[in-house]
Amino acid sequence: MPKKDQTLDFQELFSAIDELEREYKIEKDYVYSVLESALLTAYKQVKGIKDKNLSNVKVSINPEEGNVKIYEYKKVVENVKDRRNEISLEDAQKIDKRYKIGDTVTIEVPISQFSRKAAMTVRQTVIGKIRERKRNIIFEDYSSKIDNIVTGVIQRIDKKNVIVEIEGGRVEAILPMEEQIPGEEYKPGTMMKFYLVDVKIPPKEKEPIVYLSRTHPNLVKRLMENEVPEIQDGIIEIKAIAREAGSRSKVAVYSNSLKVDPVGACIGEKGIRIQNVLKHLNGEKIDIVKWSSDIGEFIKNALSPAEVVHIDLNLIEKKAFVLVPNSQLSLAIGKGGQNARLAAKLTGWKIDIKGK
Repeated sequence: MPKKDQTLDFQELFSAIDELEREYKIEKDYVYSVLESALLTAYKQVKGIKDKNLSNVKVSINPEEGNVKIYEYKKVVENVKDRRNEISLEDAQKIDKRYKIGDTVTIEVPISQFSRKAAMTVRQTVIGKIRERKRNIIFEDYSSKIDNIVTGVIQRIDKKNVIVEIEGGRVEAILPMEEQIPGEEYKPGTMMKFYLVDVKIPPKEKEPIVYLSRTHPNLVKRLMENEVPEIQDGIIEIKAIAREAGSRSKVAVYSNSLKVDPVGACIGEKGIRIQNVLKHLNGEKIDIVKWSSDIGEFIKNALSPAEVVHIDLNLIEKKAFVLVPNSQLSLAIGKGGQNARLAAKLTGWKIDIKGK
């Protein structure tokens, strides 16, 4: 391998290291230590050295000049007994006439003379270690973002999965078919909010896989937290969410302050806060209801906008028998039973609704 090409390779490597540090925060010192270790391994291959002791060999890495060098350090002696660590006075003075017994001679080992196999060992070791480090950084980074919202841009559809570019292209994530909102379009180039469900490193994959959701109830929860400062401050709590993604959600909220109306605070003046949530949900409707520790009261609130006339509770079976005006029976049940179904899911009770 010509020395010129080898130098160019190192220059390209240093440029790549700069980019890796910017994009993935892979520390330069880590990459340099990997490179040093790989070069010493290759040196041992070239020299036929089997033991681990290389105390007289050093690797010099100079990113500013774009070069990497290997040096041997040998002690000048009269009679050489250890060729790896010693050099005769005669040979030393061929390098520099000023050397004398007891001096240490620095000898550069030309990397350009490494065999193709040794050079390949360096390349594969460095690339492998960088990939491993990158994989671990991505995994740790996105593992810390599980149960939170990320913004992504739709890239393509692959076997019914939607491939999403998140974090400005650092990672491609997957929106599985079962986490997609029925009827929602995923056109390439569209920016959306997603709920980060999980991060995994499958055995045969080089990169971690980030899994997203558009249907998870916590997508609604996190969107509301972003829009309602009182939730962020702990004044208002989201107690429960029931969701039929793409159609309707019910959210039960509670205020820890008598001065703050939880429903009004979540809706916002002229509905601005809830509208800011809804714009990320592609037409899905949200009912904000007041949570209560009184289960009867909570069930009444959960069935809104219908008005409940009377309610009987079976505490053992967790079943509620609800009476509503005949004129509001269809409203209480909802289209396709949705209102009653969501109210039951929100409260955790079976609800039997009849008209009066």
